[in-house]
Amino acid sequence: MAVAEISSPSYTTKSRLLQSSQLSSLSTHLHNHRCCSFRPLPRTQYARISCSVAPNQVQTPVPVQAEDPKGKPECYGVFCLTYDLKAVQFWTFYPCSYNKSLFNFSQEEETKSWKKLINVAVSGAAGMIANHLLFKLASGEVFGPDQPIALKLLGSQRSLQALEGVAMELEDSLFPLLREVSIGIDSYEVFQDAEWALLIGAKPRGPGMERAGLLDINGQIFAEQGKALNAVASRNVKVIVVGNPCNTNALICLKNAPNIPAKNFHALTRLDENRAKCQLALKAGVFYDKVSNVTIWGNHSTTQVPDFLNARINGLPVVEVIKDRKWLEEEFTEKVQKRGGVLIEKWGRSSAASTAVSIVDGIKSLVTPTPEGDWFSSGVYTTGNPYGIAEDIVFSMPCRSKGDGDYELVKDIKFDDYLWKRIAKSEAELLAEKKCVAHLTGEGIAVCDLPGDTMLPGEM
Repeated sequence: MAVAEISSPSYTTKSRLLQSSQLSSLSTHLHNHRCCSFRPLPRTQYARISCSVAPNQVQTPVPVQAEDPKGKPECYGVFCLTYDLKAVQFWTFYPCSYNKSLFNFSQEEETKSWKKLINVAVSGAAGMIANHLLFKLASGEVFGPDQPIALKLLGSQRSLQALEGVAMELEDSLFPLLREVSIGIDSYEVFQDAEWALLIGAKPRGPGMERAGLLDINGQIFAEQGKALNAVASRNVKVIVVGNPCNTNALICLKNAPNIPAKNFHALTRLDENRAKCQLALKAGVFYDKVSNVTIWGNHSTTQVPDFLNARINGLPVVEVIKDRKWLEEEFTEKVQKRGGVLIEKWGRSSAASTAVSIVDGIKSLVTPTPEGDWFSSGVYTTGNPYGIAEDIVFSMPCRSKGDGDYELVKDIKFDDYLWKRIAKSEAELLAEKKCVAHLTGEGIAVCDLPGDTMLPGEM
């Protein structure tokens, strides 16, 4: 693969333009080479380059002020060359070949309406969930077909080489919207200016490990990442915590990021919601898009509460469509809770693909208006909630959004004794988990007295 590298040892003090003959040679060089090798560009001073194109010629690139690379994560390959998206017309140098016929004015017209570049940080970026998620992000499926994106990938020292492989695949996929990719192992570097942070990376629960031990080990990870977000991310960054135990990890993260609104932190319970919709659709004999208003209450554990009381099928209350109350209270709830374990038994792998889909669903629920009368589930900060649930924990509740990245809690919710009893059990578990990580949230000495082992299969 040919990589065009434009640099100068004294670039910040004296700009140097490419002559027309040099640019012509460059275009010929790119045209005559196909992908056959890959190497990361060295971590040198790299400049933003603004390019434009006339119908019959490529104009001279205009260098924009070079950015100080100090403190930046490693940019990768072709993504070390970025372009001014505000240009009326611009040319993209693709990594494999340079073919003028690939570009036309319809593409240029399309890019005129592109939005400002959005920075999305992903931890655990070399893992299976991220392997499914990153390509959805880069394709425009999540934020839209006119939203250019920069992916900032966080891994560990052990996974750094795998991160390079991820970047290679992203390069080879030629996503037009993917304008930058950076990789690194320092959260303070990778989270710089992040507007979305998808925190997937976490240690799995090993044989013989107590849930309290998992809370402590992963809590330390999320405490550090919360501090990094607080220091360098956008002040309005939206954070989705996926790594388990995700509710309490989200609480730890937000407690270590006091400069970021607590409302901006989410624990992922969307996969549980999707599983509940699937089971209700199967039982009712309808397609899943006929199921709405499904809430997952509480913790992402076996104490979670799939709410059938407020759910609807074809606009009717579920309890009027599925009249078997015993099935709803017992088999339905258990199927949702244990779905991940059954999948592992069948396939021998965890639910990485469907988890990635649920992350996409969770983001889209925040960036697109919620359909009238419907809602979605997310683990959010409880302080100020209208239900009487204990404050200062992260608890999955029904939310609505106007599509601006924010949300409001749904108020028109019905409760019965069965639902309240189940919610109270999940609430008690989260309060116990909170005490167990007090040393990580600045609330004193940790005291672990968890009510029971409610581990989900995916934590193993």
